[in-house]
Amino acid sequence: MEPVIERDPAAGGAERILATGIRDLWYPVCPAWKVQNAPIGITRLGERIVIWRDGQGRVHALEDRCPHRGARLSLGWNLGDRVACWYHGIEVDGAGTVRQVPASANCPLEGKACVKSYPVEEHAGAVFLWFGIDPAAPPAPLDLPLELNSEEYSHFLCMSNWSTSYRYAIDNVMDPMHGAYLHAASHSMADGDKRSEMRVRKTPTGLVFEKVGQRDVNFDWVEIGESGCMWLRLTIPYQKRFGPGGSFGIVGFATPVDERHCQVYFWRTRKVAGWQRDVWRFMYRNRLEGLHWAVLEQDRWVLESMPEDAREREFLYEHDMGLARVRRLLEKKAADQARARAALAAAA
Repeated sequence: MEPVIERDPAAGGAERILATGIRDLWYPVCPAWKVQNAPIGITRLGERIVIWRDGQGRVHALEDRCPHRGARLSLGWNLGDRVACWYHGIEVDGAGTVRQVPASANCPLEGKACVKSYPVEEHAGAVFLWFGIDPAAPPAPLDLPLELNSEEYSHFLCMSNWSTSYRYAIDNVMDPMHGAYLHAASHSMADGDKRSEMRVRKTPTGLVFEKVGQRDVNFDWVEIGESGCMWLRLTIPYQKRFGPGGSFGIVGFATPVDERHCQVYFWRTRKVAGWQRDVWRFMYRNRLEGLHWAVLEQDRWVLESMPEDAREREFLYEHDMGLARVRRLLEKKAADQARARAALAAAA
């Protein structure tokens, strides 16, 4: 008789969460300038979402589904604090409650909260949404890195759509060694050793993965942290001819779209004030932005060219300690969240 193998009933859910994105986090979902008067439909973490801005400038986000027949609310009209479905005019407010069914008097659908709503915050030129496991639980505070919260820093937001898993995008940033090879001809990563010893160092919010004995020469370290959101941070040294201020900083997010697509958000930062801030911002727009896009495109080209089974056939070595640690971290979070979701479903 074959032995009975007990399987975790949440295992399939863990794989789904890992593929589409870890929950109980804030994610940037679009640049703020993209959200204007007309509702827009997006897909993030495998979920269809409608976003619009009301008359007071506040952003609202709902599941992109009319509770009547399932048409996409993003095809409809912005009525300020609510959207109206194009199909039959059903009006749904920012909390997901049906306010009016114009085609039917005394419709029982009116007054019911039957569409999922998303907590929204707007910071540093981007719209952030909270993706929670428990829809009844309040979101965690969104605590962004200092570079995006302090007046001492100036920053520019760069967003790009990549046809690859968000997990590949995280792996890429957790790999400082690729800077000395893939980006060797760039204006900022042409120097430094092409062979380095690596180490992992814990921080209060996550970990730093860094080269031993080399600092402020190339892409020498990267930090991953969690503070209501999961972010990555690194610095690259700059020559004086590229403008005033210290090292050039990057704060990054990888936002899943679905299993095979993601958006990457990179805030390019520098600690500058007064006239130096104005000079640096001018130089960035006129001389540096195009160079930085070229570096970002190199990453995209490599990741999008990798086969879907690349992870199943890879051979990791010392330089991959950082990404291996982060992979285990994400896998554990996905397993824990799948069990929590299964418990909520069983309780319901």
